[in-house]
Amino acid sequence: MIDYGKMLSKTVCEIKPSGIRKFFDILSEMDDVISLTVGQPDFITPWHIRESAIESLEKGKTYYTSNAGMTDLRTEITNYLKRRFNLEYSPKDEVVVTVGGSEAIDIAMRTILEPGDEVILPIPSFVCYEPIAEMIGAKVVHIETKLENKFKITPEELRAAITPKTKMLILPFPNNPTGAILTREELEALAEILRGTNICVLSDEIYAELTYGKRHVSIAELDGMRERTVIASGFSKAYAMTGWRLGYICAPRELAIQMLKVHQFAIMCAPTMSQFAAIEALKNGDDDVEMMRAEYNRRRVFILEGLRKIGIECFEPEGAFYIYPNIAPFGLSSEEFCERLLYEQKCAIVPGTAFGENGDGFARISYAYSVKHLAEALTKIEAFVKSLKK
Repeated sequence: MIDYGKMLSKTVCEIKPSGIRKFFDILSEMDDVISLTVGQPDFITPWHIRESAIESLEKGKTYYTSNAGMTDLRTEITNYLKRRFNLEYSPKDEVVVTVGGSEAIDIAMRTILEPGDEVILPIPSFVCYEPIAEMIGAKVVHIETKLENKFKITPEELRAAITPKTKMLILPFPNNPTGAILTREELEALAEILRGTNICVLSDEIYAELTYGKRHVSIAELDGMRERTVIASGFSKAYAMTGWRLGYICAPRELAIQMLKVHQFAIMCAPTMSQFAAIEALKNGDDDVEMMRAEYNRRRVFILEGLRKIGIECFEPEGAFYIYPNIAPFGLSSEEFCERLLYEQKCAIVPGTAFGENGDGFARISYAYSVKHLAEALTKIEAFVKSLKK
C-alpha cells in the first residue's frame, strides 16, 4: 500500500480549502436554493465578442500563440490601459497574457517571492493570495481592515506592518468581498511610505471598471510607483468573460520577462480563441462595460436599501459587485448565520470568515444577479432575521 501521507507535499496538505467552495458543495446537493454566492456576471458575453471567437474557429485559427500572447492583443491591452487609466506599458516586453487573472497573480508571486519573504495582505480579501504565498514558503502579514475605516488600508497600518523581510504588498482594490476602493489621495499616502524601499506592489485590478461614483486609480500611475508595481487584471468581470479564462499582467520589463518564464513553462500560452475575443472586447467593448456597470449600480442600490430596511447594517460598497453586511448583532457566528439561512430558508450567501480571520460577524453577498433574483433573496433573508428575533 502506498503511504500518501509520505508522498504528498505537507505544505499543500496543510492549506485549507476555499471557504467559498464549502458552500458551493452544500448548495449543489440542494434544490430550489436562491444563491447570492458567485462572483460571476449574470450577463452573457456580448455577441460581438463571441462572434470574434467563433470566426477564429471557423477560419481554423487554433494554433499556439506566442508565450506572452498575440501581439495584437498585447497592443490592445496597452491601448486600453492608456485610454481608461492613464497607464503606459510596452506591448513588446511589459505585458504577459495569462489564463485568467488568477494565473496573473500566481506568476507574479512565484516570480518575486522566496521562502522567508514577508507579504503584506489586507484582509478580508479574495481567497487565493495567502495559499499561493504559503506554497512558495513566504509569510503572510495581515492588515485587518476595519468597518470604521471603510475597509481601507491606512498609512499607519502599512507602516506598522513593514519589516526588513517585507518583499510585497498586495493591494486588492476594488475589494472582494467588501466593495471598498482606494482614492488617489489614499493611494498617494501609501505610496509615500513605499518610495525608497525595495517593496513590490501587486495590484489586483480585476474590478477596475466596476466603481461607482469615483473612477478607479491605479497606484502604478503615481510618481515612482510604476517601477515597483505589477498589475494583475483580466476580462472576467468587466466583459462578462469568466469562462474564457483570460487575464494579463503588466509590469516593468525587468519583472515581466521573468514572469514570462514561469508562464511559458507552466502554461505555454492562453487559449487562442479567447485571445481573439479579447481583442474585440478591448476595441469595441466600452459601451458593453458602461451598460453592465450601470446595471450593477442599480442592483447595488437595491440590495443596500433592501438589507437596511430589514435591519441589517451595511457599509456602502463603492466598487466590484459585492456587499458585506454586518450580521454580528444577531448573535451568531458568520458560519452559523450562513448555514442556518441556507438550511432554513434555502438562501445562500458566503460567511465573512471565508475571506480572512477578521470576517466573523460579516457575510458576503454578490449582487451580480438580476433584481428579481435579489428581491427573492431579500424576502428569504427577512424571514430568517424575523425568526431570530422571536
